[in-house]
Amino acid sequence: MPVADAGTDVLIVGGGPVGLTARALLARWGVRALLVEKHRELSPFPRARLVNVRSMEIYRRLGLTSGIAAAAFAPEYGRIRFRDTLHDRDFATAAMVGVNAPVPESPVIGAVTSQDRLEPTLLAAADGRVRFGTELIDLVEEGEEGEEGESVLATLLDHRTGQETRVRARYVLAADGANSTVRQRLGIGTTGPGALAGFTTVVFDADLGRWCAGQPAGVYFTPHGLFAPLYPEGGWAWFAPTPEDAAHADWAGLVSRALGPGAGVHVDVVRVQHWTMNAFVAERFRRGRALLAGDAAHAIPIVGGLGMNTGIADVDNLCWKLAGLLHGWAGPGLLDTYGTERHPVAHRTLRQAVTNTHLMLDVQNRRRAQLRAGAAPSDRIELPWSPRYFAQLGLVLGVSYDSAAVLTDGSAPSDRPGAGTHTDADTDTDTGTDYVPTTRPGHRMPHLPLAQGRSTLDAVGEWFTLLTPDPAYWEQQKAAAPWPLRVEPLPSEHLDVCGLSAQGALLVRPDGHVGARWRDRPPGDSALRHALAAITCAASRELS
Repeated sequence: MPVADAGTDVLIVGGGPVGLTARALLARWGVRALLVEKHRELSPFPRARLVNVRSMEIYRRLGLTSGIAAAAFAPEYGRIRFRDTLHDRDFATAAMVGVNAPVPESPVIGAVTSQDRLEPTLLAAADGRVRFGTELIDLVEEGEEGEEGESVLATLLDHRTGQETRVRARYVLAADGANSTVRQRLGIGTTGPGALAGFTTVVFDADLGRWCAGQPAGVYFTPHGLFAPLYPEGGWAWFAPTPEDAAHADWAGLVSRALGPGAGVHVDVVRVQHWTMNAFVAERFRRGRALLAGDAAHAIPIVGGLGMNTGIADVDNLCWKLAGLLHGWAGPGLLDTYGTERHPVAHRTLRQAVTNTHLMLDVQNRRRAQLRAGAAPSDRIELPWSPRYFAQLGLVLGVSYDSAAVLTDGSAPSDRPGAGTHTDADTDTDTGTDYVPTTRPGHRMPHLPLAQGRSTLDAVGEWFTLLTPDPAYWEQQKAAAPWPLRVEPLPSEHLDVCGLSAQGALLVRPDGHVGARWRDRPPGDSALRHALAAITCAASRELS
């Protein structure tokens, strides 16, 4: 007979980077959360390899960047190298812009680090309850209040004791992977290619320094699989299609052969993991009080390092909205904007990852054609993309939201919900490469210097931020508003780039996206209150 639990505000299902980031974000908002993970401990496998610049901006708000960087590789590892075998010279190479060196568009730099080094840092970032070895086996929404229940009743199974527990939560945040139990329980389907192929990761130790130490990279791409250094102090991983009869495979022999003839390297296999590369987007990200994030919402192929980072951006978008509902300053319609805003991003990211995969294969096809034509092994090839391609800053920093939680011109909600994501305020290009900073509502607030070495991004936190060259006037409007709000002086030298007069203002949401913009001082003394009520979908209550 299941026993009852004290309950929680948010039940997080899944203890990977997305679930752990959600837990840390909710803790900053003072939201009670319980995280359950069916495995008995954090994953020992390297899995995701890249924390991109936008994710590092989110982690900067959480005070985690120094800890992440301490376990990561030096920036020069932010590069991909293409070789015929690992001990050959590069025939092509590409930098991961925003990772291999700082970019002026951000105060932080991305990091090449293995997921098993990232997760302990995220776990230590909050004190909320965590239950490892505990699996969600049932989920029922209960109670009636309008069109949805008042809470969710989850049944959890402790794999250590066999004990079932029932937990009542106000909301469920499902970050339980591509084979999400929660998504299946909710009956939410997926669109896209689905399972693409089976792959195997072999973690091994070997002395490969004489081929790689002078030419560091986060990934070495060869026709015989991908090789990746795991940790600054040592260790490697080999990623390749799962062979037939994998249960009886000689993994040390397979890795040795993949290193190329004449390598003469002893390979000591540490662990082996089989996994499926998926490519899909859930048909919806919410049903009632249960919401999907990360791979549960969208499975993105690994080329380009977009999957985990997209999930981190999901919960950055979602957690402030959950906090607003739980703390009483947001209306229930605010949760609808989560899917409206993030669903188009997921589709676009999936398209980009498929494009990345085709471009990688194109490099290999060009190489084979070059060798058939009699080229020397040392000859380089022309890459099928521009040098700035792997920046993908338009996709990473240029995401724009179009929903009821964004006000056009600082006055009225957008009349085009779910219109998609953009990278340029004027042209709305969809290349994913170029990033044009803009303060147009819906876009990420650009990185601009403030006093004492701070960035405009440092003004963002567990509150709405009003950036203005006229803080005294806007402080008066702030009085008696129930929303968490801070007014931050904006230096006059930024007025042109922000599109403001000396009396204008930008209202930035807790996730760093511009929610409203007043180019000039608005008439009356209620513009800020009206904007906050509209953005948080609390207008019917706050303005009545």
